[in-house]
Amino acid sequence: MHYLHTIFFMVEINKNFHNLEKSTTLAINEKSNELLSQGREVYKFGLGQSPFPVPESVAEELQKKAHEKDYLAVAGLEELRIEIAKYHSNKNKHNYSSSDIIVGPGSKELLFQIQFVLNYELILPTPSWVSYLPQAILMNKKFHFVKSNASINWDLNTQELDELCQKNKKAKLLIINSPNNPSGTTFSNLNEIVEVAKKHNLIIVSDEIYCELDYEGKYKSITHLYPERTIINSGLSKWCGAGGWRLGYMVIPDALKEITNAMTIIGSETYTSVSAPIQYAAIKAFTDDHSEYLDKSRKILKYISQFIRKRFLQDGIKCQPAQGGFYMLCDFTETKLAKFNSGSLICKKVLEETGFAMLPGEDFGFESNEMLSRIAFVDFDGAKALQSLNDENLNDQFIQEYCPKIYKGVESLCSYVKSL
Repeated sequence: MHYLHTIFFMVEINKNFHNLEKSTTLAINEKSNELLSQGREVYKFGLGQSPFPVPESVAEELQKKAHEKDYLAVAGLEELRIEIAKYHSNKNKHNYSSSDIIVGPGSKELLFQIQFVLNYELILPTPSWVSYLPQAILMNKKFHFVKSNASINWDLNTQELDELCQKNKKAKLLIINSPNNPSGTTFSNLNEIVEVAKKHNLIIVSDEIYCELDYEGKYKSITHLYPERTIINSGLSKWCGAGGWRLGYMVIPDALKEITNAMTIIGSETYTSVSAPIQYAAIKAFTDDHSEYLDKSRKILKYISQFIRKRFLQDGIKCQPAQGGFYMLCDFTETKLAKFNSGSLICKKVLEETGFAMLPGEDFGFESNEMLSRIAFVDFDGAKALQSLNDENLNDQFIQEYCPKIYKGVESLCSYVKSL
């Protein structure tokens, strides 16, 4: 007789992983797809992926450059970096050169690397994007939250920021994101933020991944006031609809050249360089005129946000008006969903009962007893919506016809709230 013995080996995992799980935005997308595969009706308000197609000229260029196969410079293709530098010199009102640009495999990777490079404590506004904090935890960095609230439109609380820096004199990195994920709001107090930053010599990473989706069509950046110690983080995932291309970049001013050099060293020992065909194609993203594409994208997203907020308010779900991007924070405190006592339980119950997938406020730095969730209003065919939009037809009927999952999802959630 043969016996099969299973031998178990102990594996010692870095302790920094013990309290972390898979990124919640990716996890909710996988859960939504799992439910869809089971035949459930699911409304995907969890993952913030652009609904719009990659602009045609950019996509066509990728096909033309498919033959490019060589390793490129670690910092990125020189021709691409030249165009990124021109673009940001114009948008950010500061003179950048190609040597100030690092192209990486997604803006998320570059955010991780800059935290790795800088021996600084991290400051994050609450709310802030789900991956900033876990990246700091992975590196065992000390971090601090600066709380905000809806009454100040989720602006960064500069008084609290100043007090924090007064108490603790260690070097600090502040990450801000405007238009903001998860709130959809933009910071109105950049002057006050800069006052505190200069006073305490902060380095700021300005995550500008949504700046081109500001509903006013204006590129608002803290670099207009504090370029010498502000690092721009951006990429093609949101405004260009190219999340899966994984092309991000950082713009690091010459005054912080040491950071550029250090990040280039790390890149050389980790990802080597970003895919060559994608870098060549990305040049078109910065040289072609995409104004019509962006104008239509902004109009559609703005109207959807207004449609959702108006409908939610009717049933007691509070939201600050979105000012850019495709997110809003929803407050269920004054609804009967509040009986579930936490944002995460609300999201779990709503998904089970209605198929409406959203993320709890806890994922963005809020306490569990705050009845908040984030929605991403992107579950629609962006190509069809762009093609169908004209000057007269952007109304509720447009949402119903060209964004049916948005329309049905909102109605499903509101009907459930009303039925409790």
